[in-house]
Order: sequence, then structure tokens, then C-alpha cells
Amino acid sequence: MAFAAVALGAFGAHALKARLSAEMLAVWHTGVEYHMFHALGLLAVGLVTVQLPESILLKSSGWLMLAGILLFSGSLYALALSGERWLGAITPVGGIAFLAAWVLFVVAVLRA
Repeated sequence: MAFAAVALGAFGAHALKARLSAEMLAVWHTGVEYHMFHALGLLAVGLVTVQLPESILLKSSGWLMLAGILLFSGSLYALALSGERWLGAITPVGGIAFLAAWVLFVVAVLRA
């Protein structure tokens, strides 16, 4: 996921810079930022899971982070490329997945 975030960031900075408006480049950039933050979050989940391998909360946290990347960042990438504003309606669902993932992560760690 981190590799994909870097690749998509580079793609936006180089290939899309001349093709997208400043507003849509900012949308792309937001997608890349959250993608990278949550790729690192997945790494944290994986590292903690080594210590708590049976934690359903941690596993759920990881799946929610992945879903959040796909829904939040993916919808922003699609919006930036297509200009279809309705795709922005998907973004908050990904944001909720991110929030739930972090809550589950914290609860799992505190319970340990």
C-alpha cells in the first residue's frame, strides 16, 4: 500500500500536473496523503498483531484501514480523473472506515 501511495503520488505530480486543474490536483493529493497515512497504519497494525495474534479487533482494524484506502482515496482518485462529483459521496464512507479502524486499534492495544 505504501508503494502504491508513492507511485500514485509521483503519477499525480508528473503525469497529471499538466492535465488536471489545480482543484483536481489538490483532490488527488488528499487521496495520496490519506493513502500513505493509512498504509503506515496498516504497518502498525501488522507490527502489533505480532504481539497480539489472536486479536479480532486488530484484524478488523486492518481490514477497515484497507477498505478506507480503497473507498476514501480511491473515490478521490476517481473524482480527480473523471470530474464526476457524485464520486465525492463515497469518500465519507471511507473516512468512517478510517475512524472505526483507529478506534478498534486503540481499543485492542488498551485491552492488551
